[in-house]
Amino acid sequence: MNAPLSPIRSIQQLPDNLISQIAAGEVVERPSAVVKELLENALDAGASQITVRLEQGGVKRIAITDNGRGIAPEQLPLALARHATSKIASLHDLENVATLGFRGEALASIASVSQLTLTSRTADAAHASEIDGSTQAVTPSSGAQGTTVDVQDLYFNTPARRKFLKSEQTEFGHCAEVVRRIALARPDVAFSLTHNGKTIDHWMVTEIGKRSAGILGNEFANARLALDEAAGPLRLHGFVGLPTASKARADAQYFYVNGRFVRDKLLVHAVRAAYQDVLHGDRYPSYVLGLDLDPALVDVNVHPSKIEVRFRDSRAVHQFVFHAVSRALAQTSATSFGATPAPLPSPSGAMPWIRGSQEHLQAILQAGDASLVPQQQTSFGPQFAHGATGVAQSTANYGALFADSARPASESGANPGFQALPQAASQTLPGDDFPLGFALAQLHGIYILAQNTKGLVLVDMHAAHERILYEQLKGALDEDAMQVQPLLIPVTFFADAVEVGTAEENQETLHALGFDIAAISPTTLAVRSVPALLKNADAQTLARDVLRDVREFGGSRVLVERRNELLGTLACHTAVRANRSLTAPEMNALLRQMEATERADQCNHGRPTWSQLALSDLDKLFLRGQ
Repeated sequence: MNAPLSPIRSIQQLPDNLISQIAAGEVVERPSAVVKELLENALDAGASQITVRLEQGGVKRIAITDNGRGIAPEQLPLALARHATSKIASLHDLENVATLGFRGEALASIASVSQLTLTSRTADAAHASEIDGSTQAVTPSSGAQGTTVDVQDLYFNTPARRKFLKSEQTEFGHCAEVVRRIALARPDVAFSLTHNGKTIDHWMVTEIGKRSAGILGNEFANARLALDEAAGPLRLHGFVGLPTASKARADAQYFYVNGRFVRDKLLVHAVRAAYQDVLHGDRYPSYVLGLDLDPALVDVNVHPSKIEVRFRDSRAVHQFVFHAVSRALAQTSATSFGATPAPLPSPSGAMPWIRGSQEHLQAILQAGDASLVPQQQTSFGPQFAHGATGVAQSTANYGALFADSARPASESGANPGFQALPQAASQTLPGDDFPLGFALAQLHGIYILAQNTKGLVLVDMHAAHERILYEQLKGALDEDAMQVQPLLIPVTFFADAVEVGTAEENQETLHALGFDIAAISPTTLAVRSVPALLKNADAQTLARDVLRDVREFGGSRVLVERRNELLGTLACHTAVRANRSLTAPEMNALLRQMEATERADQCNHGRPTWSQLALSDLDKLFLRGQ
């Protein structure tokens, strides 16, 4: 049924109070919006200490006190007037906004839907002054330098809007989140939050590392990477969480543009893209990032709540954020949850673990014990050969990390069946050169058990090898240097018409990937060459998978949009499988290469590749020292 037509009215000017109430519908969505606006005003006033007091989730009362510059008594009525502000005065100021607030509507809108009292005192004033939001009367008051805004009975005169508010705890949760967001952006300001007379949070002045740890918790503090990069007018700084510490919800993602918390799809996409090949599809990274740029290059006046922004050159900002976060994630190799990330060595210098190994091997050779020289070729494949990917350590080198290993078995009380390490192997090596230590054994053909200076290391050998191959394939494809391994005898297999057609139509794409797949009959394909990194894999399976992906995504798109998925598939097929027995040199070669591979903490599916069990953790399991 059609609604009855409203009566025809003449055009008329709306009263100021109604205009403010309409604006309040955009600005004051709920109590948390009031908290946000008042906190931003306090920060713009130069406050270094802010106290937030809430009652009944902010619906009954919101009182925010700061020690900022304050407002002169004669300007208090203007502070509550619509579109009155000290922050902009011209179009140039609007296009170069350097403050959090600038519209001059917040206080007027809040006063129109609540009982508001504003008390303020400047540094040169003899006493504070107070203004009532309803009567606009200014009276003398008491108080220290700064401003207190007391908002009571929110929506008392708009009961329909009040009905849409949630429970007290829900509304308080939104208010507390707003305080946390702003506190993260300003570690140089002390914040205190109380609810119903009980102190909930209190943060002293500190630096961003400690503030983020205090707000996001030790879980984030122990699994984060520092980031600080600049390019032209852009600077990105803050912390990004390790992929292994991802979360099931996107509730620990904080992005700031010139100190203003924003939810911008472009920035979120840039960060998400940087995590795309180290994070599982349904997991979310944690981060606290700040983007600083010239205010003229960003428009913050595109949404009433100022939570969305628009960049003048959005593509440049996206690429800068994407590459900065990608580099931060790539600059770790032997890291773990709960451990300090170890930066990769500079490409221009020798890798520390190679240098340490060579010095140790030289000492062994000078001692005349040639039996301790590691194998130069292993059944693991050419990528683990000496000289190509580092030195494979023998079991004799275990003792280099542990002084007790140098003692004879009779002195240490070891099992008589355990072979004591030669004295030459007990020379001290820097523990930092071998973050993953040395292999002790293989468990069920799946995991490698290794010992480092901290305790026990568990490695998923398939996931680790998969990441190594994946990064090698990516690097070769990026540099257009994919090495090809011709097959002495081409591998032929039956193919349907679609597979044959795909191979014939996408020869350029296949060659870029290192494959030579040709049709020798209407129903037969021959694999003549494969990428050298994958030469030990089943050629037929590789060929079918490549053709399937090329057919599904298109030859022109697969190397651009779906490249990571394709390379991940190839790496997964070639990586060492479960139940594969590895020798000690092979296991140690894998550990050494993990230490030198970018993003080696997780495979390209987002699964962790290794985990550290500290000696203290093992002691707790067996109640040692308790």
